[in-house]
Amino acid sequence: MPAIKQYSKKDGSKAYMYSLYVGTDPLTGKPKRTTRRGFSTKKEAALSLSRLQLEIEKNGSIVTRNDTTLFEDVYLLWLDQYKDSVKENTFRQTKYAFRDYILPQLGGYRIDKITVPRCQKAVNTWAGQIGMFKLIKNYASTIFKYAISLGICSDNPMAKIQIPVKKKIVSDAADKKIDFYSREELTHFLYCVEKEAELKKLAFFRLLAFTGARKSEILALNWEDVDFSSKRLNIYKTLAIGEKGVIVNTPKTQTSKRIISLDERTLDILKAWRKEQRKVYFAFGFNTSHKTQPVFTNQYNRHIRPSSVIYWMRSIAKKYQVREIKIHEFRHTHCSLLFESGATVLEVKERLGHANIEITMNIYAHVTKKQEEETAERFAKFMNM
Repeated sequence: MPAIKQYSKKDGSKAYMYSLYVGTDPLTGKPKRTTRRGFSTKKEAALSLSRLQLEIEKNGSIVTRNDTTLFEDVYLLWLDQYKDSVKENTFRQTKYAFRDYILPQLGGYRIDKITVPRCQKAVNTWAGQIGMFKLIKNYASTIFKYAISLGICSDNPMAKIQIPVKKKIVSDAADKKIDFYSREELTHFLYCVEKEAELKKLAFFRLLAFTGARKSEILALNWEDVDFSSKRLNIYKTLAIGEKGVIVNTPKTQTSKRIISLDERTLDILKAWRKEQRKVYFAFGFNTSHKTQPVFTNQYNRHIRPSSVIYWMRSIAKKYQVREIKIHEFRHTHCSLLFESGATVLEVKERLGHANIEITMNIYAHVTKKQEEETAERFAKFMNM
């Protein structure tokens, strides 16, 4: 039981005080004590002490009156334990979210003094800056929850804000979100890539167009993932940019792990590129004949960065005056052409590794709309009217 002591005030009068251990400071790891003084009687001091002990027993800690912990202090503490719970590229993106949006709005404020209006203002600002502002809001809320768990504050003001509602504009914009090449456009683009006479580029874009695999999945491939005898491609990892450069990760969902069948022409291009890779890189002192050799490498025989293939796309589109689409839209292209060739929704979903049927159906809707328009034109021509 903490001792209640009598002491003399400056005016010579007597008063009572006590000092109580209230736990460990989560930021420093040092023992934390609070001192309460100014009680007229010993009984008054004892009553205050009992109430404080009850609060500690109930909440595990208390927020002391001289706590000056900033929002950024708690964020840094949270970040240290968060790092080991997620993949490196997710950690990097989260840090950017805090750096660019959350800390400029809340970082310099005492976390126990941040109010609901302050949080509302921050969320309103984010809503005007980024479409995924709700995710930013959730990140900020996580820091308040973490602070509560540490006993640094007792409330989460971010949980009480009103989500800004953006006015919905009814337009055809939704139809323009999904872009892809037609069969003729894809054929012409690949013809242009062949004219470049660079097997590495041809192998990449051929895989992109004829497998529907993601850019990150193709760039993560090793030669052991290509089964030439059974004509299959094993997809089970992705390439990403981490804190220290390129890293290879496991995919986010189990459906992303899949085996894709390959056509003969694609296999022939891959064989030709493997042969050339071994010859060219051997001249630079690299042995690329082992199974774990990456399929797509830079001059140092390391994985190509994702930004490199974006540059390939732009340079080819500019040189040959072809319509430029995003790298991910080759995946949409493969999906749409699969439907046009007669593949079922389930076959397409499994081949592309979609986590849910909605993603597949969005593209299917675009393809069927195009087919409906063509059906109407064919009927009009038949009627000759």
